[in-house]
Amino acid sequence: MTTPIQLAEQLSTTTLLRFATAGSVDDGKSTLVGRLLHDSKSVLTDQLEAVEDASRKRGQEAPDLALLTDGLRAEREQGITIDVAYRYFATPRRRFILADTPGHVQYTRNMVTGASTAELAVVLVDARNGVVEQTRRHAAVAALLRVPHVVLAVNKMDLVDYAEPVFAAIAEEFTAYAASLGVPEITAIPISALAGDNVVEPSSNMDWYGGPTVLEHLETVPVSHDLTGCHARFPVQYVIRPQTPEHRDYRGYAGQIAAGVFRVGEPVTVLPSGRTSTIAGIDLLGDSVDIAWAPQSVTIRLADDVDVSRGDLIAPSDDAPAVTQDVEATVCHVADRPLTVGQRVLIKHTTRTVKAIVKDIPSRLTLDDLSQHPAPGQLVANDIGRVVVRTAEPLALDAYADSRRTGSFLLIDPADGTTLSAGMAGASFAAVVRAAAPADDEAEWDF
Repeated sequence: MTTPIQLAEQLSTTTLLRFATAGSVDDGKSTLVGRLLHDSKSVLTDQLEAVEDASRKRGQEAPDLALLTDGLRAEREQGITIDVAYRYFATPRRRFILADTPGHVQYTRNMVTGASTAELAVVLVDARNGVVEQTRRHAAVAALLRVPHVVLAVNKMDLVDYAEPVFAAIAEEFTAYAASLGVPEITAIPISALAGDNVVEPSSNMDWYGGPTVLEHLETVPVSHDLTGCHARFPVQYVIRPQTPEHRDYRGYAGQIAAGVFRVGEPVTVLPSGRTSTIAGIDLLGDSVDIAWAPQSVTIRLADDVDVSRGDLIAPSDDAPAVTQDVEATVCHVADRPLTVGQRVLIKHTTRTVKAIVKDIPSRLTLDDLSQHPAPGQLVANDIGRVVVRTAEPLALDAYADSRRTGSFLLIDPADGTTLSAGMAGASFAAVVRAAAPADDEAEWDF
């Protein structure tokens, strides 16, 4: 039996995987999550007892494992997922942060929230229905957010007599569609979440399938949290000037390294001003170090007395991002109030927040068929579209394709601080997606 100390030692050496689940209504997504937690022994006794009690009150003989994630009263009454539910669990091989996202089209914004930091997305399909419009929407959102790994879980195989041809046809259709969006890796797994087939334990009912179970794939899929190979970026969060007798001349710039590596003696540029200097010192946890890397929180000292404040970005002089006041991006509108052309907003990028105005909304993306609606004039809740934003001050933006951290931003209502839209700078999909639009629009916009 594993002792608490041994378990703590195991977890300290395991990697972390953030993943999100998505699926159409009644595809069994919450049941899959519940089964995954239950069969991997990640459910506490009192939680399981509460689910069993709630299931009995609803007239169910067996515990409804979907109740492990559907915690809102409206979710339990309707049997659907409405909000993003986060669950944390671990096995001896890996730690997991799971975002169980809604399947309804009116909750697209919730899926964007849950999948924005995910390294893997599990998309459920009902084996009886195959690939439907919502399945394509979920694949498109995963592609827009540059989720590197997608798992197609073909659920309810027990209701189609575990037929291999049914699974093969669905897997082929989905893989072709997702690959056309630029999704780099797609893994298809036939499962029955209700019966537990191929979720944690291999299924004896599908001996024709020789691949991994869902949990095996989650434990072994290669994920890299090593940001040291990315473009080095350091958003300044706070300027430290103690001005005490022992630190009278100390000036340091504190923050978290967003990506890459910084070294003492390295020439750097401060953006958006463009002033240059050299790193004179790096302070980490009270000690001076010669090198620091993402995602460490450090204080950087420069050799020259340059004007640096919160919101500035420090980057290597030979690899600095372009500075612009015209931001072209794809946004998912998350607020109930619409986003309109001419609207004044705040744009928050890393630690910098500046005033801006929405100059244009060239198109709105229809996720059903990836066609675009040109010049919609506004975006309403759950809409995804292209925008052009003019900022009052320059921003040092990377393309979202190069960096999910420094290529993303928020549009905020300056009146009350409400988040309006979540944005991704640069191109939309990893691959060019042809759409039903005029030729001149296709030349300018990429969906």
